[in-house]
Formats: sequence, structure tokens, C-alpha cells
Amino acid sequence: MLDAGNTGTLLEVNNIEVIYNHVVLVLKGVSLKVPEGGITALLGGNGAGKTTTLKAISNLLQSERGEVTKGTITYRGQRVQDLSPADLVKRGVIQVMEGRHCFGHLTVEENLLTGAYTRTDGKGAIAADLEMVYRYFPRLKERRRSQAGYTSGGEQQMCAIGRALMSRPEMILLDEPSMGLAPQLVEQIFEIVKAVNEKEGVTFLLAEQNTNVALRYAHYGYILESGRVVMDGPAEGLRENPDVKEFYLGMSDKGRNSFRDVRSYRRRKRWLS
Repeated sequence: MLDAGNTGTLLEVNNIEVIYNHVVLVLKGVSLKVPEGGITALLGGNGAGKTTTLKAISNLLQSERGEVTKGTITYRGQRVQDLSPADLVKRGVIQVMEGRHCFGHLTVEENLLTGAYTRTDGKGAIAADLEMVYRYFPRLKERRRSQAGYTSGGEQQMCAIGRALMSRPEMILLDEPSMGLAPQLVEQIFEIVKAVNEKEGVTFLLAEQNTNVALRYAHYGYILESGRVVMDGPAEGLRENPDVKEFYLGMSDKGRNSFRDVRSYRRRKRWLS
């Protein structure tokens, strides 16, 4: 397992606030660090601020009338929050959006090749990376001539990750990779993320509601509640934390719990007391 203590910081988010429509405060002083070569998980329920955090990093907030009003975002020590999304891709940071967003009218292979549009290293290198993507996602090679809009949700998620890999990224921001997928497919996707991280050296920051799966594959995790980081630590430690086990993994000292059984869970959280 990666030792974050021996690894340099690739991305640093320092005390950012995000406001939508000049009124709605969504992120309230979020700070996090992503070590180079690791898998970092951003955890929390729906509406906690995970997607907004990723969009703040990749500078996709403007299209939704959102903006970072305080704090800084640095990549390799340089401020990047004023760059365009295309400039960030050229620096090696790319986001895989929630819901896949494949080009439905294009074939799977055409979708993958769109990920290489910023590259200038020649057709040979792009063809080699296409074969690399097919090694990780053999199902995509089988479906490469199929229109992406007629493939399954799992195949579209694979296509979206493969398209991101075609840009030769240093870092992938992966938003809700498990959404709408069967448990077996979720495991398959996370196994591929792990393999890409270990063999290709790609750093991942992934936002995920499925805390149980995310903490098994991540090295470090941050838990968001209502736009704030309420807990962070090595993934192994978070898995064993009693609050995380009770409120996010559905387990307590008495066995499995549900949110209906812990109606006062917000008041009882030790990290908010």
C-alpha cells in the first residue's frame, strides 16, 4: 500500500469556499491534499459537496454559475484555479464526470480517441495508448464498433475512464464511478482503477457514496458533510472508526444499522460535537 508520508503532494485544496448564483454557499472551507501516485477518496452522502469539490478543482463551475470565492487550489505547487479546463487537461488533470457523459452517436473507439485531442505526440503513441486501454478494458475492444449510446451503463463507465486515460493524465478526478452499476461491475471498475494506479502511476481523486468499496481501494479518505470536511485519515483507519462504521458502513457494535435506527445521528457525531 502507498505510504503517503513518503510521497510528494500533487494537488492541494486550501480552505476553499464555493458559492452558486452569488447566493448559495455550498463548500465552507474545504481543505485536502492528494499525494502523487495515490488513490484518495472523497466520501459523503448525496449533497455533501463531493461533486462541487471536483468541479472546483477542474474549473467546471462557471457553466453552472458557481465560483470559488475564497481559498486556493494548487497543482504541483502552482495555482491553477484560474486556468481553463482545457489548460488543466494539458497539465495532466482530467475529470470523469458523474453519469459518464459519453458521446452517444459516436462509436466506443471514436469516444476513446476524443480523449487524445490535446496530444501532439503522434499517431503511433496514440495507437499504443488505445491498445493499453483495451488491455484494461477488454470489453471495450469487443464493443469498439458499437455506438456508445447503445452500450450498457458499465460499458459507458469503462469508456469514460478509458477516454480519460487517452489524454495521458497524471491525475484523474473520478466522480461517482459506482452510480447505477451492479455490485459485480462496481468491483470490476475499482479493480481496474487500482491496476491503472499501480501500473501506470496515475493518481486518482474519486468522489464516491459507496464508502465501503471506496475505503477498500483508497489509500486515504476525506468525509464531507454539508460542504465541510468532518473527518479524514488513512483508509484503513477510517474503516475501523466507530462513527464511520455506524453512519457510513451501516455497522455498529451491535451489528448492522440503518439510518432509521439512528435518527439522532447528526447530533451524536463525535466529530461535530
